[in-house]
Amino acid sequence: MAYSESIVYIFMIVVEKRHISRLELVLITGLGTGYLRPAAGTWGSLPPVALALGLVSLGAAPRAIDASLAFCGILFAGACLISGERAEAHFCSKDPKSVVADEFAGQSLALMWLPWHEGLSMRNAILAACAFLLFRAFDVLKPPPARQFERLPGGTGILLDDVAAGAMASIAMLAISRLLDVCVYA
Repeated sequence: MAYSESIVYIFMIVVEKRHISRLELVLITGLGTGYLRPAAGTWGSLPPVALALGLVSLGAAPRAIDASLAFCGILFAGACLISGERAEAHFCSKDPKSVVADEFAGQSLALMWLPWHEGLSMRNAILAACAFLLFRAFDVLKPPPARQFERLPGGTGILLDDVAAGAMASIAMLAISRLLDVCVYA
């Protein structure tokens, strides 16, 4: 790349940075958890777990928990899709570490449809911990098709690998929750 092209490219990034709003930054960084270090993605995966456990401890019905997680996932997935390209320009990298809205969406998916029991119990804590660990493992390992989704441009690429990891964790959690009920809490 020639010197003049480099200057134009840097100028374009600086101009693009100005076009991301504070609200977009709050959402795309997962309410600021994306700024936490080390392992911003791990920090960004924790709020949906806290949401699920908080609702369980308040005695919310499983459908209400699923609806809340769905809302959370859709909100942050939308932020990723709408603001992902501007976030990449703002943070000057593809799929920036500070962008954790995708983790919010994927972790929310991993926690949905679980057979929660009323109240904060060891069983519910184990379900939440397993969903968290499975999602993080699938997100880091990126088994197919997650790795292929990551290569897509902009917010789509940022989001879809985590949605795939969340779907894989959700499927695994359905089996684990059944085993937990049969083997441990029968």
